[in-house]
Amino acid sequence: MVSIFPNSSSVDLSRIRLAIRSLQPQLVEWRRRLHQQPELGFQEKLTAEFVSQKLQEWGIEHQIGIAHTGIVATIKGNKLPSDKILAIRADMDALPIQELNEVPYKSQHDGVMHACGHDGHTAIALGTAYYLQQHRQDFSGTVKIIFQPAEESPGGAKPMIEAGVLKNPDVDAIIGLHLWNNLPLGTVGVRAGALMAAVECFNCTVLGKGGHGALPHQTVDSVVVAAQIVNALQTIVARNVNPIDSAVVTVGELHAGTKRNVIADTARMTATVRYFNPSLKGFFKERVEQIIAGICQSYGASYDLEYWSLYPPVINDIRMAELVRTVAEEVVETPLGIVPECQTMAAEDMSFFLQEVPGCYFFLGSANPEKDLAYPHHHPRFDFDETALAMGVEIFVRCVENYFMST
Repeated sequence: MVSIFPNSSSVDLSRIRLAIRSLQPQLVEWRRRLHQQPELGFQEKLTAEFVSQKLQEWGIEHQIGIAHTGIVATIKGNKLPSDKILAIRADMDALPIQELNEVPYKSQHDGVMHACGHDGHTAIALGTAYYLQQHRQDFSGTVKIIFQPAEESPGGAKPMIEAGVLKNPDVDAIIGLHLWNNLPLGTVGVRAGALMAAVECFNCTVLGKGGHGALPHQTVDSVVVAAQIVNALQTIVARNVNPIDSAVVTVGELHAGTKRNVIADTARMTATVRYFNPSLKGFFKERVEQIIAGICQSYGASYDLEYWSLYPPVINDIRMAELVRTVAEEVVETPLGIVPECQTMAAEDMSFFLQEVPGCYFFLGSANPEKDLAYPHHHPRFDFDETALAMGVEIFVRCVENYFMST
């Protein structure tokens, strides 16, 4: 894997305009401050206070307290009259992970860490807001910058939409980025259509009949039933889903039993389902229950099943994806450059915004093995090359300028 990563010296920063390159020290300072004070979903009070303080300092109109801790900033360009509205979205929350990095900006909150790059997303959005406010003469239309809480859990996008962040004035399109340690610094992952997967979840408890391990004929062994269910669930993707459509069913937990010679009366499993094709919504729920019910009936067991949808798939608009791709080609210049085949079965609640208005969510490469900055997302040693911060601002700013020129 490391062999695909270019040397840091091959990353050309000259395409980033001087005014944004000069912001880099501030971007790093903001990101590191946010990194030191990570907060979980809907608890981002310190983060929101910091963001609001900066916006107020720069004279940027904004609303606070949306969906608990969310913020929406509004910046109007004055190059030419335009009623078009482009939104930029950045998430602010951290994860319940104990940081293992030994860096000066290490998390000061025990058991909480920015292990997915949202501190960088917030810093990039702040840098974009600052630059646009200082250069309103360079773009038309209005930009809404949405600082969203709780992407990791339980999901802040939907509550913000319900609170009206896409209204008054109505947003015409939206863009967002994710710093991505699965791609090297100096690359952008962008594609039209499905980028990230839908995620659904279920919990199932198999209800058998316990007894002595030496007398199995007197029991209904929940462990055996659960094992059959786990195996059979894998046939859904293998035999019920079109091979052209990618999907995953993963049973991540299976708990049963208390002692080697006791047959367990219950077995509990938890699982996640992922897919790209929106037409599969509802299919897995029905098929999962069919399999569980059939196996339980054949063994004389019963079951309790909870099944719910979390996020729909992230589906990028063709036109907006082309806008981002064109801009990215102007900003990055490395051996890999633009990476169109960058789909992942990870999920993101940016998907709710993209269901409401056309938009594009994309990945900004941020890994640099030379600096030991290539740990995966959600790892306790996750960190990224902060050079990506100025790149993110440059891409957002150019998207703003190009979007209003083309509409």
